[in-house]
Amino acid sequence: MTPFPFAAVLFDCDGVLVDSEPITNRVLADMLGELGWHITTEESMNTFTGKAVKDEAALIESKTGFAITPEWLKTFRARRNEALERDLTAIPNAPAAIRQIHAMLKGRIACASGADRHKVELQLAKVGLLDCFEGRIFSGHETPRSKPHPDVYLAAAEALGVDPRRCAVVEDTVTGAMAGVAAGATVFGYSTGDSGHSGPGPLLSAGAVRVFGDMTELPALLSGHGLQAA
Repeated sequence: MTPFPFAAVLFDCDGVLVDSEPITNRVLADMLGELGWHITTEESMNTFTGKAVKDEAALIESKTGFAITPEWLKTFRARRNEALERDLTAIPNAPAAIRQIHAMLKGRIACASGADRHKVELQLAKVGLLDCFEGRIFSGHETPRSKPHPDVYLAAAEALGVDPRRCAVVEDTVTGAMAGVAAGATVFGYSTGDSGHSGPGPLLSAGAVRVFGDMTELPALLSGHGLQAA
């Protein structure tokens, strides 16, 4: 049997492990509407997916005249978390694929998200994957820079004691793919063609080595097909 070519696999969360973007952006669109910027959930997804809302404060202020405050962000996160607790589901076939990869790598996987830690942990618990990542969850809110900068992936690789060049990263947005590439990792793009995921072309242009559309494909893709980590 061919040895597994990567020392660790680092997963984004939103859009890769959990189908959270429609829920989060529904809440965000509602709250932006309350400020006078009336956009649809899909328009919100096209604008904000892969980005931290706190990092888009200038855009929101330019559209609404409202300067985002810590209190507004706290309210947004509370309303978002309530909706996620109620409505969140896993990305189809992700839980089984994650458990298979977790076993293949003897636990050397991590979740490296641009979202705040509470959201990531809430979501992983909701879909029954927290045990696979507990103690190996990394938030872009806790690093100097968010994606597309590599900080959160570099932090995850360092904590696992693995050279980031020997890591695979699984991402569904251009912003995240850029972060993985900047970290020196080999990036696999997940895209179904639905809103909330970047398309295959943009993901490949951002540096993904392969784009796939079904999580059942991921263990085999990571296992080889001629791909070797740098």
